[in-house]
Amino acid sequence: MDKDQLNDIVAGIAKNYSEREEIFFTDPNKHFPNKLAIVNIVKDLRRVMFPRYFGDETPTGINPEYFIGETLIRIEDSLRRELREALLFRGGLATEELDARVDQICATFFSRLPEIQRILLTDVQAAFDGDPAAQSKEEIIFSYPGFFAIFVYRIAHELYVQDVPLIPRIMSEYAHGRTGVDINSGATIGEYFFIDHATGVVIGETTTIGNHVKVYQGVTLGALSTRAGQALSGVKRHPTIEDDVTIYSNASVLGGETVIGEGSIIAGSAFVISSVPAGSRVSLKNQEVNVRTPNKDHAKCWEI
Repeated sequence: MDKDQLNDIVAGIAKNYSEREEIFFTDPNKHFPNKLAIVNIVKDLRRVMFPRYFGDETPTGINPEYFIGETLIRIEDSLRRELREALLFRGGLATEELDARVDQICATFFSRLPEIQRILLTDVQAAFDGDPAAQSKEEIIFSYPGFFAIFVYRIAHELYVQDVPLIPRIMSEYAHGRTGVDINSGATIGEYFFIDHATGVVIGETTTIGNHVKVYQGVTLGALSTRAGQALSGVKRHPTIEDDVTIYSNASVLGGETVIGEGSIIAGSAFVISSVPAGSRVSLKNQEVNVRTPNKDHAKCWEI
């Protein structure tokens, strides 16, 4: 491009800077947490929960209490910095209030870690019990994308319920990018949760999931409509899935008033927008598969 063209482009972009509040350049009052630091917090927490799977901890000669304590101190130091930036991003807190809020969030979050670890171990058990291809629980921890997505969700959720801005979303999108599983940190998910094959699963913010629930790839637990936009913020718009429900691949269960009763089974590719009672079997009826041969001389039809 020539000099005049460059000047015109620069002027146009700079004009957008000045006209839109979400674009800024030198404003010292704008704050953002550091994405890389948050990802590293997730990685360090995974090392604490599952030592030797994702770090270089030696099998002998190390005191587990020392390792846990040292790692948690490092995590807390980093988390405090990112919490300050996230809370400053939202604004509205004086310095003393900000410090007190960071203290409160950290105290609550770290006190929850033993319980989070306990629940994660139930998720490992659910995956092992529910997948005959699993050769060991260690394999699930080390390599299953669905379990990784659940792990990140359970960490992010503890910050979401404390109304921490940005950080839970950054954590969730990190897992989403790595696994193809999109679990909003606001969802409420019980124990023994298993996502088989994982890819393409979407679980919305106000979804409630009970215990011993299993979902397969491509399942959507979503809203019926989001046309109202921000007016729906805080409204229950995603379904409730009760205990012991199985939802097979590519099924969609939508709507805040939709309740899938305990022990129900939802067939693959089903589209469910109303509640079903406990013990239901929801399936498709009279679907046809048409096969046309290359020479188009005839077609075969199966009813499934």
